[in-house]
Amino acid sequence: MKLSKYLFIAINAIIFAFASNPVWASDRIHKTNNPVFAEIIGLIAGFGTTFAAMPDLLVMLKNRSTKGMNPRMAAIMGSFQTLWLVYGLMINAPAVIFWNAIAIVINGTTVGAYYYFARLEKTR
Repeated sequence: MKLSKYLFIAINAIIFAFASNPVWASDRIHKTNNPVFAEIIGLIAGFGTTFAAMPDLLVMLKNRSTKGMNPRMAAIMGSFQTLWLVYGLMINAPAVIFWNAIAIVINGTTVGAYYYFARLEKTR
């Protein structure tokens, strides 16, 4: 297995262990209701979901080709991330605002790059 698969398994095992432990979850999150801890979790989660779309964009830019790419996923994600950004602004949630603004740029760039390279491929 590749290192990324081991990392994925390890991270999910840790998350499951903490989330499934009722003592940890109830004592540390629900009773203390620590907003700093919640914001840290939001920043970490936002980082992961924001940059999940980055590999497709990097491959497309590296290969300068649309081969194997589909812009629909990036367009759909960008659309809903725009709604998340509006929601974050409405509730004043910095992590939601920050990461969704970045994700909109990444997904918008992916869609734009797709159509740019598709046009180049048609003219070749």
